[in-house]
Amino acid sequence: MADITLLDGSIGQELVKRGGEKPTPLWSTQVMIDTPDLVSDVHADYFRRGATVATTNTYAVHRSRLERVGLEDKLDLLIDTALTQAEKARGDGPGRIAGALGPLLATYRPDLEPDPDDAAEKFADLVALMADRVDLVLIETVSSVLEAEGALRGTQGCSKPVWISVTVKDDDGTQLRSGEPVKAIAPLIERFAPAAVLVNCSKPEAIPAAIEILATMGRPFGAYANGFTGITQGFLQDAPTVDALEQRHDLGPDAYADHAMAWVEQGATIVGGCCEVGPDHIETLAARLRAAGHRIV
Repeated sequence: MADITLLDGSIGQELVKRGGEKPTPLWSTQVMIDTPDLVSDVHADYFRRGATVATTNTYAVHRSRLERVGLEDKLDLLIDTALTQAEKARGDGPGRIAGALGPLLATYRPDLEPDPDDAAEKFADLVALMADRVDLVLIETVSSVLEAEGALRGTQGCSKPVWISVTVKDDDGTQLRSGEPVKAIAPLIERFAPAAVLVNCSKPEAIPAAIEILATMGRPFGAYANGFTGITQGFLQDAPTVDALEQRHDLGPDAYADHAMAWVEQGATIVGGCCEVGPDHIETLAARLRAAGHRIV
């Protein structure tokens, strides 16, 4: 049996659902502006259900996104709010806080091709704001080799462990969203030596093929899938809102746990959930892991 890190599930989508307002291009950042305490409520719920890591609500907190609505001067404040809410939820407990770094420009948009030099500088600014208050930095939803390079360069010299997570095509887990093979990130993993390599925000059915490749990279590996029916063209436009995406209705807690336990059988030691995977899913997965004799760490 293995020691398994159990991540939380969806943060952004869960906040949008609990916020109850019409989604905006600022996504969960808007919810955090309007009702900041809702963020700690979500983190605390996941901790109660068995998760050992709280992923900060900083995925979409980028100056480039805030500039669209004239809030670029609020970047530092929003980062501080997200960290404070995660710390509040953890309290004196043993949970860890992961500082989330989402795509610099937009999710699932490798066509935007962020310049690695510019991206590295912007990610480094975010890391400087978070590093002293998190236990690890989590680069999420990387859809191309170019995105991976910029983010990893931006986290060089970070005093905390860095994890990187790619997103793959829903119909072919061997390919990044860019169409490049997942194995194409191997030289970057070798060069920057992140502490773990993961796959996230893809259909659970695509995860096993990706994991098989990640397992060859000499790092702890794992996965956290989404619960979308697929990525629509509407979501791939400029400044989309999440109501362009649809939740699956065949991926309840037991069904999701079936997928995640299969990833553990493949050797994954880090599992959790992404968009549309909520607290009930994490609670069921925690129970299944313990029943199988694994230790959640």
